[in-house]
Amino acid sequence: MTLTRPPRQPLLSRRGFLAAGTAALAAPAVRAQGSELRFTHAFGETVLPRPAERIVSLGYNTQDTVLAFGVAPVGIRYWYGDYPHGVWPWAQKQLGDAEPALITGEVSMETVASLNPDLIFASGSGISEAEYALLSQIAPVLMQGAEYSTYGAPWHAETRTIGRALGMEDRAEELVTGVEDAFADVRGRHPDWEGRTAVAAWHDGGQTGAFMAEDTRARFLSQMGFVPTEGLKAMTAIDGFYTTLSPEDLTPIDADLLIWISSDDRAPDIANLAMRRTLNAWAEGREVFADELLGGALSFGSVLSLPYALAEMEAPIALAMDGDPSTVVPSSEKAGLLP
Repeated sequence: MTLTRPPRQPLLSRRGFLAAGTAALAAPAVRAQGSELRFTHAFGETVLPRPAERIVSLGYNTQDTVLAFGVAPVGIRYWYGDYPHGVWPWAQKQLGDAEPALITGEVSMETVASLNPDLIFASGSGISEAEYALLSQIAPVLMQGAEYSTYGAPWHAETRTIGRALGMEDRAEELVTGVEDAFADVRGRHPDWEGRTAVAAWHDGGQTGAFMAEDTRARFLSQMGFVPTEGLKAMTAIDGFYTTLSPEDLTPIDADLLIWISSDDRAPDIANLAMRRTLNAWAEGREVFADELLGGALSFGSVLSLPYALAEMEAPIALAMDGDPSTVVPSSEKAGLLP
C-alpha cells in the first residue's frame, strides 16, 4: 500500500487523501518588474516574461483551476476516473471541444516538451526538485507556495496563482468570491452547524483513516462551519493531510457528522466494518456516504468542484444533522451504511 500519490488509487493519495489561510498567503508570492511576473514557491523563484497562454497542468487536480478561467490546458496529468481527457463532469463545460494531451503515470519530459508550453503548473504534482529543474529547461514551472505541503495548497491559493499567471487577477478574485459566497450562504442556512464536529474518513484494504485539517475534504467541512473532533486534532498528520486509526479504536472519528469518502465498489467494506458499529454517529444516523463522483469532487477540492460538491452535499448533511435517527440519508441507504 503506497502512501504517495499513485495515478489510480482513490483513497491512499489525493484521490483518497489528497487527499484556508489569509489572502496574503493565498498564492505563491508574486511581484511585477516591468512586464515580468516573478513567483516565489516551494522550489524557489519562477519568472514569466508575459502572461501564459499554453499551460501544461501537472498537478493532479490543477486542470480544474486552469479551466475555470476559460483556458484549456494543452496537457493534463491523469489522476483517476473514466472521463474524457481527465476532466470530470463539473469541468466538462469549461473544457468544451478542446482535446488536451493526457499525461499518465510518471511525468515524461519528452511529452511535456512536445506540447510546447509557456507555463507548467505543477502545484500538487509531487514532482521532485530534480524533476522541477529538468522541466524548467522546457518552460517556467510553478509549484505550490513554500508555506504549504506537497498536496496542501488550498483552492483559493491555486486559483489566485493561475489568475496572476494568466493576467486575469480580477477574474481570480471573482471566482474566489463566488465560491466563498456559496459557502457563506450554506452557513447562513444552517447556523446550527457552526462549531459542531465533522470528520471525512476512509476505509480501504483493511485500514481506516481520516483526513486532517490541511486536506481538501477537511477544508470543505471547515468552510461549512464544522470543526474536527478533539481526538482527531490530537493525532499526527501523515504527509500533512491524513492519519490512520487503530482498528480497535475508531473514537477519533466519532463526530457529529461522519462523511465516508469512498466508491460504490468499496461501500460494502465500510458497511461491514465491525468497529464502525461502536460509533454514536452510526447509531444515530449521522453518517453520509460520498460515492465516487461526490468523493472525487471533494478530493479535487477545486474552484470548479467545490460548488458542485456543496450543491450535492448540503441536503444529505442536513438530513444527517437533523437530530432524527430515523431520517434516511439517500446516499447512505444506497451504500448500505444505515443502522
